[in-house]
Amino acid sequence: MYKLLETINAPGDLKKLSPDELVKLADEIRRFLLDTVSKTGGHLASNLGAVELTMALHYCFDSPRDKFVWDVGHQAYTHKILTGRRDRFHTQRQYQGISGFPKRAESPHDAFDAGHASTSISAGLGMATARDLAGVDSKVIAIIGDGSLTGGMAFEALNQAGHLRKNLIVIVNDNEMSISKNVGAFSTFISRKLTGNRLRELKHEMKGLLQSIPAVGNNVLSFARKAENSLKGFLTPGTLFEALGFEYIGPIQGHDLPQMIEIFENVRSMEGPVMIHVVTTKGKGYTPAEENPDRFHGVGPFDVVTGRLSSGKGTSCSYTAIFGDTLLKLAAEDPKIVAITAAMPDGTGLSPFAKAYPERFFDVGIAEQHALTFAAGLAAEGFRPVAAVYSSFTQRAYDQVFHDICLQKLPVTLALDRAGLVGDDGPTHHGVFDLSYLRHLPEMTVMAPKDENELQHMIKTAVYAGKPVACRYPRGNGYGIPLDTELRELPIGVGELLEEGEDLVIVAVGITVYPAVEASRTLKERGISAAVINARFVKPLDRDLILNWARRTGCVLTVEENALQGGFGTAVLELLEEERLFNVAAKRLGIPDRFIEQGPQAQLRRDLGLDAEGIATAAEALVTRRGAGTAQLALVK
Repeated sequence: MYKLLETINAPGDLKKLSPDELVKLADEIRRFLLDTVSKTGGHLASNLGAVELTMALHYCFDSPRDKFVWDVGHQAYTHKILTGRRDRFHTQRQYQGISGFPKRAESPHDAFDAGHASTSISAGLGMATARDLAGVDSKVIAIIGDGSLTGGMAFEALNQAGHLRKNLIVIVNDNEMSISKNVGAFSTFISRKLTGNRLRELKHEMKGLLQSIPAVGNNVLSFARKAENSLKGFLTPGTLFEALGFEYIGPIQGHDLPQMIEIFENVRSMEGPVMIHVVTTKGKGYTPAEENPDRFHGVGPFDVVTGRLSSGKGTSCSYTAIFGDTLLKLAAEDPKIVAITAAMPDGTGLSPFAKAYPERFFDVGIAEQHALTFAAGLAAEGFRPVAAVYSSFTQRAYDQVFHDICLQKLPVTLALDRAGLVGDDGPTHHGVFDLSYLRHLPEMTVMAPKDENELQHMIKTAVYAGKPVACRYPRGNGYGIPLDTELRELPIGVGELLEEGEDLVIVAVGITVYPAVEASRTLKERGISAAVINARFVKPLDRDLILNWARRTGCVLTVEENALQGGFGTAVLELLEEERLFNVAAKRLGIPDRFIEQGPQAQLRRDLGLDAEGIATAAEALVTRRGAGTAQLALVK
């Protein structure tokens, strides 16, 4: 079925194929991607669009001696297949399988870990500088998508790369720009000729000749340069990049394998920073993905023939959808509410808002730092901005939360989607640090709902709190809880008691609340009476509620889907210390001090002891330990 692909065990095997065989191999790789991703899920459309580009790179360069630095990693599947991981590719994004992103620990061909956008040029420039300092002869190639170029970090790197004049090749994979066939063909022709060895030698010879002419030589050379730059600027969109110090080549057709190979071979011997602009089609070769690339950007298992998802997501709504619907309701009554996202209108549930209120919706691109300071500016002028960003991506804008929002006490709502364990995308996407990096900021309120009904009330609470608020909620569906028709504001800093008990109190927050309730019922069967508190707020804590039950039971178990270091449980321990409740036995459950790999959310929670059984087991051990400690204390007395 994959006659040619089965002969490719390392990148060097590509060079054994004829031009016709290379084209056939591209078709086989696309079939292989469809067959595999349709079963495992993954990032499909972007990878279908990068097949020929990846093949040309590996044909012309020598990985791992030459370094390929992939941005985000959404386009690196073909790279993985060609670098010895074809037989394991069916495990990508699966529990204990290979990563869906480049990962240095996985293969020497993965030069740099990726999962967040706009990092490749910075990392590539660092590697090129290290190469020169070490006196090594190799190439560094950074591959970045046009979407990632909206991130300011990419332009910071381009600016320094142009200044340092290092030998660095930047490939811009542009799968959004539409160019006509005539312009594309002519631009490709110009790019091929401008990179040819003979033309570059001729340019150097002419430069020397003109400079040798007394009096007028330099003036003629200056005029010639201006004429060449004007022609290239008129014919191509590379003026900006050339102003940054790059030799710009393109746009070139990213699915014409022979042309790309010719250009890449020419570029190998060029000096200084070079940018190659490659235009590809997202979803190439699979009609459903070409027609709807956003839907097939990140997709679950699906039927290849129809393009339909193999299984539904259940009858309950996702937290993302509840957030979007709630904000839409609030915005209908309040023209001051505006919504902001960083290139994720669908992923954050804001597409309906964008359609209903386009003048109040802002997609700033992959620019989380800008998004939050932009929100702060809106808030400073009396609006109620809601910035919807994934928890793991909000990490990139920590200083903006501190300096531009909290320090000025501006009423910005941070809607942190995908908080906690997200599943198959692994450590780069788990949102398990937000409670730790947000709760210690003055003026910040942090909360998390136990279910979808509580989420909608929290969104209204956050929008009208009149201060900075972060509301974090998980990836996936809710519990099917009926939604109240009337939205209400919750009293800030007030939790709720869900279960009474005498032996210990389980203080849980967010997605861990219902498992804590289930654990309480399991403990009852084991003869242990456990109270359960839905904390709701990580900051401010409901001091009275927590302290009352801590004193009453003498045992406190905290549960969170966040890093234990500096998280919710730490806040509760600090509260006990402040009140000098040193005789209360306490234990924290959460994410340990390590990065968590990919896997189904339920499996990861079992592994970490964050499911109902894990909570019950930890609670039973705590009560037993507390009892043993009390007995020893009585014996001493």
